[in-house]
Amino acid sequence: MTVFFVGAGPGAADLVTLRAARVIASAPVCLYAGALVPRELLDTAPPGARLVDTADLDLDRITAELVAAHEAGLDVARLHSGDPSVYSAMAEQMRRLDAAGVPYEVVPGVPAFAAAAASLKRELTVPGVGQTVVLTRTSARSTPMPRGEELAAYAATGATLVLHLAVQRMAELAPQLAEHYGPDGPVAVVARASRDDELVLRGTLADIAGQVEAAGVRRTAVVVVGPVLTAAEFPDSHLYSTTRCRSQA
Repeated sequence: MTVFFVGAGPGAADLVTLRAARVIASAPVCLYAGALVPRELLDTAPPGARLVDTADLDLDRITAELVAAHEAGLDVARLHSGDPSVYSAMAEQMRRLDAAGVPYEVVPGVPAFAAAAASLKRELTVPGVGQTVVLTRTSARSTPMPRGEELAAYAATGATLVLHLAVQRMAELAPQLAEHYGPDGPVAVVARASRDDELVLRGTLADIAGQVEAAGVRRTAVVVVGPVLTAAEFPDSHLYSTTRCRSQA
């Protein structure tokens, strides 16, 4: 049978693809990432489905669950918050399944950064202001960053930065980023994007750390940095320009 790595979206139960909904509704086994996956989504699993919270499981135990379901002839919906292509630890699970000869598929989902941008009502690629988005994180207790992927290197480009797993270090990171974007550089923090308890903080690199501390934000947040957040004066894109040739010839 098949293991489906499913993007369960950023938090709102209705922010999943139709394909993801079909997989969850039909899979007799569902592994999910603890409180990061909404209960309403789990409730759409088939009656009697085996629901396994992986929050306290290590890789060996997760793999054992996936292999056992396959050997029993059962499809598995392996739910990851957001989109599984980013910071999901899916790669190491797929490597284990390859070794065990277990087939799998990937069902994309709505990533957290997209939900954050929607909450901010901002396009992250504004003509003449910013055309590059860097998705990255910082290293504290988590896996070390690869050599050459220092935050300063990306900030030096002036691109729009989307930081995961970084909000708890804003007091340390904001001054570093201000060296490239300036102390007045715009920044936003979106915690629990798309959920009922979503929190949006907007400010500058000079004041955002204080806002984060005052709000008590420690996790499940996306940090967005760059001039696209406040851009008002910018050229229209070529896509809908009246000067663009639209002839099909």
